[in-house]
Amino acid sequence: MVISVPRLVIAAPSSGSGKTTVATGLMAAFASRGLAVSPHKVGPDYIDPGYHALATGRVGRNLDAYLCGTELIAPLFAHGARGCDLAVVEGVMGLYDGAAGEGELASTAQVAKLLRAPVVLVVDASSQSRSVAALVHGFASWDPEVRVAGVILNKVGSSRHEEMLREALDESGVPVLGCLRRAAQVDTPARHLGLVPVAERRSDAVDAVGAMAEQVQRGCDLDALYALARGAGELSGAAWDAAEVVASSPPPPLPVPTLGAAAPRPPHRPERPRPQTPDGLRVVAVAGGAAFTFSYAEHAELLTAAGAEVVTFDPLRDEQLPDGTCGLVIGGGFPEMYAPELSANEPLRKAVAELAFGGAPVAAECAGLLYLSRELDGQPMCGVLDVSARMSERLTLGYRDAVAVSDSALAVAGTRMRGHEFHRTVVEPGAGAAPAWGVRAPERRVEGFVQQGVHASYLHTHWASQPGVARRFVERCRTS
Repeated sequence: MVISVPRLVIAAPSSGSGKTTVATGLMAAFASRGLAVSPHKVGPDYIDPGYHALATGRVGRNLDAYLCGTELIAPLFAHGARGCDLAVVEGVMGLYDGAAGEGELASTAQVAKLLRAPVVLVVDASSQSRSVAALVHGFASWDPEVRVAGVILNKVGSSRHEEMLREALDESGVPVLGCLRRAAQVDTPARHLGLVPVAERRSDAVDAVGAMAEQVQRGCDLDALYALARGAGELSGAAWDAAEVVASSPPPPLPVPTLGAAAPRPPHRPERPRPQTPDGLRVVAVAGGAAFTFSYAEHAELLTAAGAEVVTFDPLRDEQLPDGTCGLVIGGGFPEMYAPELSANEPLRKAVAELAFGGAPVAAECAGLLYLSRELDGQPMCGVLDVSARMSERLTLGYRDAVAVSDSALAVAGTRMRGHEFHRTVVEPGAGAAPAWGVRAPERRVEGFVQQGVHASYLHTHWASQPGVARRFVERCRTS
């Protein structure tokens, strides 16, 4: 199979240069021309893809060479871009920044090379003129395998400023494909973990994406950018397919339920059947809404391929789990911003606790861990885990190499996975009697909880790297 989707990688010398504004604006501008645009984000970021989805009407997807491995970058890209006229890939941090101590691994530059895609460098020109040429020359010549094929100048102050920048770049050999003036209306609010997700400000986010598109249409040469995208090199290989990888994953041995740390049980836990849907599928409920916005699209696709019916629910609004729920996935997000509202939804908290104490498989990452705790910042949560969670001033951030310590509904002990931590909260204690993971860096430690069918941890993982996780989870739904 030959992958020939036109594509661009939008990169920058550093964070804060305007990549998200330019990438999202380009996606929306090309989509307004009637093109089917496939949106992608380098790295583990969950928030930017929400803006990309708003701009294109398609699911935003991540390309993370650390979490998934370099061999999956092109197949995952082809999966997301199937049937599209153009793909726009937003980079992460600076062009050559990757996993700490791992060289180019997981950098935008590495992903661009793996995709054989031209790079457009977004430069914050607000405090420079002729020096911009030296900066662009350095980035364009650092790695000959990275094709820096154009520049978009951002935060340009005036017509005279633009003229000086263009004159300087004439000598660099890298064409200027756009020039954007300072525009406060495209700013998006941020807080302790980055931009505020689309789900929390949808109306304002729609306006912001519209402003980004208008600015890009006004300041960028869209025809030249599309021509550049069409010059991307062909890729060979098959697109990633959830059904194929699940079918080819080894049959999952089921775990022996592990009680782990003691947790308070409801005073009455009646036996209740977990009904199948009419076609024999098992319902896996996935938390969504404003408090739980972090998820990778491939997780739901893998669960579906493994035989589950995936149903989304909102813990802020829904007082019961979806009918027939046999398994529960609670991903990341910002429960700390909604602790009073989550706590006030007592019927759902009780339903989650009843499901978990009944032995059903529950996969909880970061925000999900907080929601299963006894309390979060003093507000009662589900009480599945006998831990207390609270906000902290310390940011925990970085990639992690991990190994499963305990057999669980997700993995056999000894299974190795790579993950990512990103939070400003702490739970006490940090691990149960049966921990979820052993982590090597930045220090050796165990963390998380395996308790009956529950697997709860701070670690965000990408199941495409281990599709047997989804198959094992659904098998546990059938047998619990």
